[in-house]
Amino acid sequence: MSLEMDALDRLAASAYDGFLVRKDLVRKYSRQYPVPTYVVEFLLGRYCASTDEQEIKEGLAIVEKQLQDRTVRTGEEELFKARAKEQGSIKLIDIVKAKLDTKNDCYIAELPSLALRDVRIGDELVRDNERMLTDGFYAEVSLSYDGIVAQENAGRPFRIDSLRPIQMSKSDVLDVLGGGREKFTTEEWKDLLIRSIGIEPASLSERARRLAILRMVPFVERNYNFVELGPRGTGKSHLFQQISPYAHLISGGKATVAKMFVNNASGQRGLVCQYDVVCFDEVSGISFDQKDGVNIMKGYMASSQFSRGKENIRAEGGIVMVGNFDVDVEQQQRVGHLLSPLPPEMRNDTAFMDRLHAYGAGWDFPKVSPAEHLTDHFGMVSDFLSECWSRLRSQNRSSVLQGRVFLGGALSGRDIEAVSKTTSGLVKLLFPQPDMPVPDVDLEWIIRLALESRRRVKEQQKRCFKSEFRNTHFSYTMGLEGLEQFVATPELHSDEAIESDPLPPGQVWASSIGTPESGPGLYRIEVTSGNGSGVKILNQASSPLFKESVRVGEQNLYQRAKELVGDRDPRQHEFSIQSRAMDADKSGGGLGLPVLVALCGSLLGKNTRGGTIIVGGLSLGGSVDMIPNATRIAELAVDKQAQTLLMPVSARRQLNDLPDDIWTRISIEFYKDASDAVFKALVE
Repeated sequence: MSLEMDALDRLAASAYDGFLVRKDLVRKYSRQYPVPTYVVEFLLGRYCASTDEQEIKEGLAIVEKQLQDRTVRTGEEELFKARAKEQGSIKLIDIVKAKLDTKNDCYIAELPSLALRDVRIGDELVRDNERMLTDGFYAEVSLSYDGIVAQENAGRPFRIDSLRPIQMSKSDVLDVLGGGREKFTTEEWKDLLIRSIGIEPASLSERARRLAILRMVPFVERNYNFVELGPRGTGKSHLFQQISPYAHLISGGKATVAKMFVNNASGQRGLVCQYDVVCFDEVSGISFDQKDGVNIMKGYMASSQFSRGKENIRAEGGIVMVGNFDVDVEQQQRVGHLLSPLPPEMRNDTAFMDRLHAYGAGWDFPKVSPAEHLTDHFGMVSDFLSECWSRLRSQNRSSVLQGRVFLGGALSGRDIEAVSKTTSGLVKLLFPQPDMPVPDVDLEWIIRLALESRRRVKEQQKRCFKSEFRNTHFSYTMGLEGLEQFVATPELHSDEAIESDPLPPGQVWASSIGTPESGPGLYRIEVTSGNGSGVKILNQASSPLFKESVRVGEQNLYQRAKELVGDRDPRQHEFSIQSRAMDADKSGGGLGLPVLVALCGSLLGKNTRGGTIIVGGLSLGGSVDMIPNATRIAELAVDKQAQTLLMPVSARRQLNDLPDDIWTRISIEFYKDASDAVFKALVE
């Protein structure tokens, strides 16, 4: 029974005396008795919340006796009913559900484990515990039996005299949580949170630990919509089923509009009003009893409200969807997109996808094996932790970004809202006190995780509807002086290499000349055009040399519009331009010609040739600059796996010295002037 306490156990014991429980004990009893983990922890927390071996031993005896005497195993129903008759009353732990009996104008309760559906219960008890009217909750119940009532016609002899919901009702839990948190570093605190949900953090990679924390966000953030898909057996639904009485799991995905939102006949509010988190397990099977069920859910996910007749009802329950891929991620991306496992009416609906605040990469989490991944150490008692999480929902911490993190131009309003919500949730989990400073180093990985998990949603939208969701290059800048950083989703491998598919109109790969120190560098330039006038650079902090490249490209387009873009008038369009530096060179100099190609491609709606890097600086008069380091640029193009390098013809002599193996690995094409370059770079 005894456990070798490690440094984190001792630290936790000093910070949260009376709120800790040994997680291996929890598993031992939750396997033996037919109740979820948090019910076992509730009792262990009451009698064994100690690190003292003797106290734990004494507490365990009490817990074991209570679980033995008060939980009903299959086949023991009649035994418990007989006890109630003989003794007059019994105590048991069960789910309590209730409904209105309109014939007799009273409420009746149901106790599933005793197969009783007509237990008398006082109106007051139902009013104080409304959740029993939706899907019920676990409680310690005093059940009495009245022999006189039993003899009446249609008499109901069983009655619930009192009940105590299995959850903590202390008012100062957040002060306790915040006070203890101050003793931990962020890394230690992450590990304690992960141990508190029963997992051993040492068995996880850094990405898996971050995913474990991301899974907790729906508990602390109101109306947070989260999806996680991945292989089977990675513990996706465990958190939503076992850890918190404030979460409700719909297994098999079958739901009714009345149960989920509102019962129009009785006016009874549904699960999203009663719980903090409603989780659909096996997301591929989500179905409603009414045709418009998915639309009601879609509307609710966007606005946090739904209507019943003329009345609009607001609710705060977040929607979580978890499900399995039957293939690996790369295969899934080949056969469809990463939201393909959703049911047909949601699968390709980009408006539905837009309502998802984050997509957790379930494939980054290992298959959970009890010996390796489950912890035997101390963690916070679930009902204490879930009570804290529920109370944190009333705070908003997205202001932590103000003046510190600037989001790039590719994010739409919905993207910004999603990233803010994820950030707010992660900050609440890791820094539960509002006045706790969030160091830059932590804020940076939090914002990267928030951007990545939203961009994953965006990438799937793009696969369904390319033209509308073209720009998914999410970026951020730390502070006013910081460099713009781009956040990729790691499963998209083509992000840094040159893909051979034609690029969308307005996008080009380009090489700068660079500086003697940095050498040439690869850039991705992206231009979108719409009604208006002028050119807008979306990069938060763009270099003077890049601004100059843009100005030169823009002026050449205006001066030579007829030969470059025919009858289209560039002065009637507003262009938005963004550059991403892929290498050490961030100067952005000498990119005038690639900028011109991108502007023309965007205006003409023509794709850029795939696998091609474009090189060349321009003057305002339209002449092409000399390239001082053509050989180094050719070597860079080979490194980036490009197929074609498009260069000014003046660079040809320099390339005489190019090694034979480079000539055989890339096709080098030359252009004589700017319009020749535009013609050769765009796909006819």
